[in-house]
Amino acid sequence: MRAPPTDRSVESLLEFGVVNLDKPPGPSAHEVSAWIRDFAGVEKAAHAGTLDPKVTGCLPVLTGTAPRLAPALLEGSKEYVAVLELHDDAPSDLRDVVSEFEGPLYQKPPRKSAVSRRLRVREVYTLDVLEVRDRQALLRIECESGTYVRKLCHDLGLALGTGAHMGHLRRTTTGPFDDADLVTMHEYVDALAEWRERGTEDWIRAVVQPAENALSHLPHVTIAPSAAREVANGAPVYAPGVIDHDDPTSGALVACTTPNGAAVCLGRATDALDAESGEAVTLERVLV
Repeated sequence: MRAPPTDRSVESLLEFGVVNLDKPPGPSAHEVSAWIRDFAGVEKAAHAGTLDPKVTGCLPVLTGTAPRLAPALLEGSKEYVAVLELHDDAPSDLRDVVSEFEGPLYQKPPRKSAVSRRLRVREVYTLDVLEVRDRQALLRIECESGTYVRKLCHDLGLALGTGAHMGHLRRTTTGPFDDADLVTMHEYVDALAEWRERGTEDWIRAVVQPAENALSHLPHVTIAPSAAREVANGAPVYAPGVIDHDDPTSGALVACTTPNGAAVCLGRATDALDAESGEAVTLERVLV
């Protein structure tokens, strides 16, 4: 089993880590993930939530075997700051109209998208107008994962009667990660060089976080080390192996960890979580 997150070597950290990358404009999310992988010298790396090439901001990149827990980040919300480019002067009722777009929305993905163009529902939790200047409005958007901000801006333009499109877009939050501790690609490369050339670990440990940090927004279930060994061999989490939990609702995605905080698996909680027997968590992804 894995050592506690705070006690791992740098090599182990890179094999099960996450970089809260400040994605630059230009390259795609897939390209920067490949750069993270190649510089680390690990087999895999995967980003959590696609950003278009021109979009900047919060792009968690999972390294080594950590891409297995990518579904956990789909459970969290996203937050953006966007420039709404109006095609005419801003109407006096702009803020009132924008506020009507909070809540569930029907959206069809744009033609250039990675998913099929089927009508679907995505929820906008908060939609604030931060500033209005001439024919531009600065928006803060907190929304469900999978919401297309470009489509939202187009629909806002129709509702306002001016027409509109999305200007600059920056993601500020993805699940448990936000823009308070973003890492640039330059910082990441320099931290790796500092560690490899001088043996200095402080910088790389500040840049690459334990992958368990990507699970902090999920309910946790603590299981015994003996149960974790069984899970590693494909067994589900049975009730006798549960030591403690955060009272998740039945069917909720949960992160199972050992008492030392090391991730074991992702799964769905069942009604047997507090029982003396039965399957307490059905497995979705084994992480060890």
